Amino acid sequence: MEKKILKVEGMSCEHCVRAVTNALNAVSGVTDVTVDLNGGTVSFNYDSSSASLAAVKAAIVDEGYKIIE
Repeated sequence: MEKKILKVEGMSCEHCVRAVTNALNAVSGVTDVTVDLNGGTVSFNYDSSSASLAAVKAAIVDEGYKIIE
């Protein structure tokens, strides 16, 4: 398992927390999703043999948020 923290733009409320959390939990191999609204970050663990970072980022973008690289 790898731990990753992504900076995400556009999250502002509890709905955003639920939307991002649910989207990442739906990606196979992703666990321990934590959304920090104040910091604008999402942290999670993922198994790189079953989940790609690209799939994780796509799940966040599909919910309407922007990844800041």
